[in-house]
Amino acid sequence: MLIDSHCHLDRLKFKEGENLDDVLNHARERGVQKMLCVCISTENRENVVAIAEQHDDIVASVGVHPLDVETGLAAQQQLREWGAHPKVVALGETGLDYYYSKDQKNLQQQSFVDHLQAAAEVKLPVIVHTRDARQDTIDLIKAHGDLDSAGVLHCFTEDWDMASKALDLNYYISISGIVTFRNAEALRDVAKKIPLERLLVETDSPYLAPVPFRGKPNQPGYVKEVAEFVAELRGISYQELAQATGDNFHRLFSKANDCAN
Repeated sequence: MLIDSHCHLDRLKFKEGENLDDVLNHARERGVQKMLCVCISTENRENVVAIAEQHDDIVASVGVHPLDVETGLAAQQQLREWGAHPKVVALGETGLDYYYSKDQKNLQQQSFVDHLQAAAEVKLPVIVHTRDARQDTIDLIKAHGDLDSAGVLHCFTEDWDMASKALDLNYYISISGIVTFRNAEALRDVAKKIPLERLLVETDSPYLAPVPFRGKPNQPGYVKEVAEFVAELRGISYQELAQATGDNFHRLFSKANDCAN
């Protein structure tokens, strides 16, 4: 079961005459059986959830991205209430990004802790964005996260040391189209080491389109290229990779099992 475990369907860029249904149907034709539409702010939450409500094969997350904390934080009670929606299977995207916004470090940490604690209470996994904040990310997960519901380090670009520490905390690692980029040799080494039962694949569309679409707007259908590349990298069949990552998705985002497919 091929699944795009992380996409931003409300932000897709369309060709002239194209719309969301066209892009979704293209993904389905390429074998994508489910998509997780990820929220990044208090402002786009309603649009993200509405997309999930309108499609049986789409589920949603709710949360505030670390680069969006300045526009509005979500209190723990608010996150818990949002997480009760039947199509919401995770909290996030949350986390820490010191690369683009180190001056908001304290606000990012406050928001991340709120997501981790709210998720622990409602037993939902957390979708984590992390960049140039390896130790703080791991330390906050250790201090405030739930080992049972856990979460995923999405669009992973860090080193194996961080990946192994996250795996020890029961987290999953998601690989995006970045793995296909020419300068991503270190990431390819990590992608080969991740235990198959803890691996996810994603597009992060409309960003980071994989080769051979690099430089163009990304789409959920391009998760097939990511899966094919990772499968070849690991020396297994595409079918085995797709099945394993699909099973992993439903194990981590267990609430998605209750949503129609």
